[in-house]
Amino acid sequence: MKVVPVPVREDNYAYLIIDEPCKKAAAVDPFDVPKVKAAAEQLGVTIVAAITTHHHLDHSGGNQNFAGQYPNLPIYGGSDKVLALSKQVKDKDEFVIGENIQVKCLATPCHTQDSICYYITDSSNKSQAGGVFTGDTLFQGGCGRFFEGDGEQMHAALSYLGTLPDETIVYNGHEYTGGNVAFGKSVDPTNPSIARLIKLVQENKVTTGLSTIGDEKEWNVFMRLGSDAVKQATNATGESAIMDRLREMKNNFRG
Repeated sequence: MKVVPVPVREDNYAYLIIDEPCKKAAAVDPFDVPKVKAAAEQLGVTIVAAITTHHHLDHSGGNQNFAGQYPNLPIYGGSDKVLALSKQVKDKDEFVIGENIQVKCLATPCHTQDSICYYITDSSNKSQAGGVFTGDTLFQGGCGRFFEGDGEQMHAALSYLGTLPDETIVYNGHEYTGGNVAFGKSVDPTNPSIARLIKLVQENKVTTGLSTIGDEKEWNVFMRLGSDAVKQATNATGESAIMDRLREMKNNFRG
């Protein structure tokens, strides 16, 4: 199993999930179909599906072009708001890419109500760490905006992702890590794990795929609502109230 990020638009990521033995791949959020197709051709793999994390146009906006370029291939997503949807999925649904890549759907409503994260594992190589495509729900050091939900829903979504194995690699929808780490440091300045994230940003232009669920539990303030530092910074009690306060602070943050 191999995951290849394909930068699109200003800061979005599409991805190719490749089943290496059979050289078949799924495209995640293929906003720029020509760019994703070119990447697949360069890698010598055949695209067999599209996977959509949520309906926003910067994620599903390439689906109609994808359907034209690849007629009859499935386009997975969480609701009929996803453009060109052909396979609607819900929480705990599963499907296979190629011959070996197992995909489990995790419903994470908040950023949008149809947000689906996709957890992947390789049945032919059980020692390889899995990965999770989080769209605009979980970012390195941050989380997505609460466009269609509230703090309680986002806390539930991130807690759900937190049940995945700690070694699970995080592949998110945007390159927002620099801004997220600056905010995280303002909330929790003495956390040594945030210093690790700062170094990661300094050394890598592309940070997606370089953190794990275990890392996020250590440095992502939105996944550490019970820590004394986050409680003190937000001056709030109760997990949903802390999450809402963090969101307000992040929206007003200038760093």
